[in-house]
Amino acid sequence: MQISSESIKIGHPDVVADIIAANVIAEILDEENKLGMDLANMPHCGIEVFLGKGICLVGGEVRTRVFVDIDKIARDSVLGIGYNHAAVGLNGHLMGVLNAIIPQSPDINIGTSMELNKDKEVGAGDQGIMYGFACDETPELLPLPYVLSSRLMRAFEECQNPIFAPDGKGQVSIDYDEKTGKPKRLVKVLMSNAVDYRHVKGKKSVVKSEAKKIAFACLSDWVDKKTEFLFNPTGEWNALNSCSAADSGVTGRKLVVQLYGGYPGAQLGGGSVVNKSPEKVDCSAAFGARYVAKNIVAAGLATKCSVQLAYAIGIAKPFSVYVNCFGTGVVPDSRLEEIIADNFDLTPGGMITRFGLLNGGIYRRIPKTLFMDDYKWEKTDMVKQLKQAAK
Repeated sequence: MQISSESIKIGHPDVVADIIAANVIAEILDEENKLGMDLANMPHCGIEVFLGKGICLVGGEVRTRVFVDIDKIARDSVLGIGYNHAAVGLNGHLMGVLNAIIPQSPDINIGTSMELNKDKEVGAGDQGIMYGFACDETPELLPLPYVLSSRLMRAFEECQNPIFAPDGKGQVSIDYDEKTGKPKRLVKVLMSNAVDYRHVKGKKSVVKSEAKKIAFACLSDWVDKKTEFLFNPTGEWNALNSCSAADSGVTGRKLVVQLYGGYPGAQLGGGSVVNKSPEKVDCSAAFGARYVAKNIVAAGLATKCSVQLAYAIGIAKPFSVYVNCFGTGVVPDSRLEEIIADNFDLTPGGMITRFGLLNGGIYRRIPKTLFMDDYKWEKTDMVKQLKQAAK
């Protein structure tokens, strides 16, 4: 039984779109914080970005007290990734930037604003369902294929070898024991990366050799003599034909990659995460559900846990809470739902406060990884409380 997960580098056009959107929100939060910001006067943002053929369209809706330079943010975001020449598929200096942002709908503001909300709370920015997942396969309490594919991407981003252009994606396949359900070995590694031939010296085969070296070094604790490696399976990927020169980028199109890598049982819900301010539960509840699931597994109450949170627009408390521990729980799933309701504040305001989501610095980081960092939603600080509640 094999399970695979895919991940992508920050130079993939969809992630470039995510980064631009997140950086717009980060800049708004930074400027709002200078004026003094809290839950009552926080900005409300939903940013959408389309990238294609050297054109960047920034749209969506925003309610804020400040001005930010959309053109500069978009260009700086692209240049910061390394897109500074047509030879790598996109040039941030010459990219066309179109601003199509509009004000937030007053009908939505009625529910999300503490001042206007009938309960004087930050209401959910939209209806929808969000999932959080955790399992005991790794120290991060995430699926092993997801962790390894993400590790692969970070290694190629940080290798400092100019032959590898910013655009790239990878995939790993893990062999699982059918009886125990535990991972056994790393079977296959796939790496696709645009090649900047301006920096290739000698034969093209040196690129694959260098790619394999980077991949196997970062996955060394799982690589064995039988692990297969595949690089650029079409045989060619010239950086001239990468990013928006050959593909479009759209915010939210890589949710499967960002949220658990397509691991069976780790479902998706809601919409894009990194392009929304945190009163929108697509963002805050994606983190909240992960936080709950991770603490349940860390507390030893299950070895695998999926948590679904549902919300109604304008209402702060979850519409419903559903738990599925896939038969691994030490108490019934229905009991865990009660424990969650009693021990976690899963209102937008509660999650914004607990996770510090009015910090622009967080938005600058999350397009790279939603988990596996020192985020507050990755903490296991509810373990003692959950163990006590489950007795």
